[in-house]
Amino acid sequence: MEQLDFFTIPSPCIGVCQTNDRGYCKGCFRSRDERFHWQQLTNEQKRNVVRLCKQRYQRVMRAKAQQGRQDDSDNGHSPQQELF
Repeated sequence: MEQLDFFTIPSPCIGVCQTNDRGYCKGCFRSRDERFHWQQLTNEQKRNVVRLCKQRYQRVMRAKAQQGRQDDSDNGHSPQQELF
């Protein structure tokens, strides 16, 4: 059974139009092709792109959190110590 599409999928663009070192937009995490061809994609394809963007965002956030934990351990003290 085919699902009916009543609404179009909005572009995930947030107006931060810069690319990272892997070629993904720093704002919405779409690839160049995904950005350029957004209007030609079907709603199913757009949903898939949005899903991929969420995965890319989560990967970047995990990497940043990991980097932050490494920076804290490299300093030799806990951020908690700065309270005293």
